Amino acid sequence: MDFASPRRPRSVSVGVALSGLCRCRRNGGSTWIVLLGLPGHTIAVDSDETQELLHWLRGQHFERDRLELITVCAGALLAAHAGQLAGRRATTHHHHLDELRQVEPRCEVVSNRVFVLDPPVYSSARRDDRPGPDAASHCEPAAKPWRHRSRQTMVMALRRGPQDPELSPFLAYRNHLHAALHRVQDAVSGQPQDDWTVPRMAEVAHTSARHLTRLFVEHAGIAPLEYLRRLRLATASWRWHPRQRHGRPKSRASAPTQLRRAWHQFGDRIAVGRAKAAGR
Repeated sequence: MDFASPRRPRSVSVGVALSGLCRCRRNGGSTWIVLLGLPGHTIAVDSDETQELLHWLRGQHFERDRLELITVCAGALLAAHAGQLAGRRATTHHHHLDELRQVEPRCEVVSNRVFVLDPPVYSSARRDDRPGPDAASHCEPAAKPWRHRSRQTMVMALRRGPQDPELSPFLAYRNHLHAALHRVQDAVSGQPQDDWTVPRMAEVAHTSARHLTRLFVEHAGIAPLEYLRRLRLATASWRWHPRQRHGRPKSRASAPTQLRRAWHQFGDRIAVGRAKAAGR
C-alpha cells in the first residue's frame, strides 16, 4: 500500500507533518485508488495541491479488475470534480449529497445508502462504514484472502448489501454481542416469510421461549414478534419498489389489512396507498 500526494512532504488538517509520501502514480497489476474524506461543510478545490490531484485523477482510466476507484465520505466530491463520476451511481456523507449533485449533475447520487457499488467505482457514505470488506469483495481476486481474514477478527453481525438502506430494520437491533440472539436474528432475517413463532425462534437459540423474549428485550431492546414484523414490513416495502421486486423474499403478511395496520403502527404512511392497491 502506498500513500500518495501531489506534493511531499505535507501536513494534515490538524498540523501533523506526513513524510514518506510517494508521488501520485499507478503501479502495475490490479490497483485501487482510495480517496478519503475531507473536513468542512463544503469541499474547496481551489488550492494548487487539490488542482494537481484533480489533474492527475482526470488522466486515470478506471477499469474493473485493473484500476478501480474507492471513495470514502467526502472523497466522492474529489472524484466528481475530476469528472470520474459522470454517468455513474455513487453516494457520500449525507451532508454532501446536495453538493455532489451540484458538482456532477450526470451522477446518480444515491441517498440513504452505506455504500454503492458501480464497478469500477465504489463509494461509501461514512468513514466508519467504508465499503471494505464488502465492496472490496467485488474487486477480485486481490481482496478475497484479506476479506476473509478481516471478518475473523471483526464483529460483523450482518453484511450490508449495496441495496440496503443506511437505516434499515435488517441492520437495526444488532448492536450487541449475544451469540445466541445473533443466531436467531440471522435465521429470521434470512427467511422473514417463514412461519416464525417465538417457540420456533427459541429452538434456534436453544433456549425456552420465555428466556428468548427476555434476551430480545435486554440485548436488542425489542420484542421478538415486533422484530419479525419490522423485517416483514421492510421486505414488503422493497417488494413494492419497482427496482426491488426481483431477488427479495416475500413478506408473508396474512392479509392486506394486517399489512396496512403494520404500516400505520410503525409510522410509514407513504406506502399505505400501495398496500391498499395490492388488497384490491
